[in-house]
Amino acid sequence: MSKKMDVDALIAIDIHTHAETSTRMLPDEAEAESLEARGRYFRYEVKHPTIAQMATYYREKKIAFVVFTVDHERGMGIRRISNEEVAESAAEHADICIPFASIDPARGKMGVREAKRLIKDFGVKGFKFHPIIQGFYPNDRDVYPLYEVIAEAGLPALFHSGQTGIGAGMPGGGGLRLKYGNPLYLDDVAADFPDMAIISAHPGIPWQDEQLSVALHKPNVYIDLSGWSPKYFEPKLVQYANNMLKHKVLFGSDNPVLLPDRWIAEFDKLVIKPDARPLILKENAARLLKLV
Repeated sequence: MSKKMDVDALIAIDIHTHAETSTRMLPDEAEAESLEARGRYFRYEVKHPTIAQMATYYREKKIAFVVFTVDHERGMGIRRISNEEVAESAAEHADICIPFASIDPARGKMGVREAKRLIKDFGVKGFKFHPIIQGFYPNDRDVYPLYEVIAEAGLPALFHSGQTGIGAGMPGGGGLRLKYGNPLYLDDVAADFPDMAIISAHPGIPWQDEQLSVALHKPNVYIDLSGWSPKYFEPKLVQYANNMLKHKVLFGSDNPVLLPDRWIAEFDKLVIKPDARPLILKENAARLLKLV
C-alpha cells in the first residue's frame, strides 16, 4: 500500500518511533544484553514489530508516524537496521509512515555522502541523532557539514535530549555518557543553522529548564514529548506546552517502549487547553513536516 497520506483524516502524528526489527537481516546476538536492560528500565516486554506491522497498528488508530533507526554501530557495537530498509519499508506504507534517517557524525565525509544519497534517492524526510549513543556534542563543528546537507534540503534534525534508558542498569551504563544529552548544546546549532528545524526529543530531564529556554529563544527549535509517560511531565513543561510553546511542542511516543495508546490516555488526564491539544497532537507536526 502506498497511497497518499490523508492528513485531514488523521487524529495525530507520532513524531518519534523506532524501527527495531529488520526483515532483511537476522537479529544481532550482541544486542541481547542491551534489550534485556531496556525492558527492565521501561517495564515492557521486548517484542518489537516490523515497520509493516507498525503501519497496520497506526493505520487502525488513524495516527501517522515518523520512523527511524539509530546508527549505534560505533557507539554500541550492534548492527543497525539500514536507513535504506527504513525508507523503502516506509514508502510501501506512505499513507501512514514517514521515514527519517540516522547517521553517526563520526562517519565524517562518508556520512555527508550518505545523507545526500538518502535524500535524493530514498526520499527521507528528516534525520535522527542520538548524541549519547553516538558520543558527540551536537555543537561540535566537525558535525556541521552534515547539518549543512540537512539544512539545504529543508529537512528537520531530531536530537535525543536528556537522560536515556539505553544502557541504564548495565555496568557503567553500558559506557554511555549522559553529558552529551544536554539540550543546551542545541542552542549553538540553532543559532548557526537558523533555517533548519531542530527537534529536541523527549522531556529534557535533568535539563528541563535548559530545554524550555532554548525552545523559547530559538524559533527553529521544537520539543517532542516522547519517551516519558505524560503523568511524569514536570509542571513547567505542561505550563509551557499550554501557552508560550503550544506551537512548538510535538506528540511522540517512543514506540515500541511506550505505545501511543498509553501515551494519549495519560495525556488526556493532563490539564491541556482546548486550543493547545490539536496543535500538540497533530497540527504542529503536520506543519513542521510540510504535510500541509
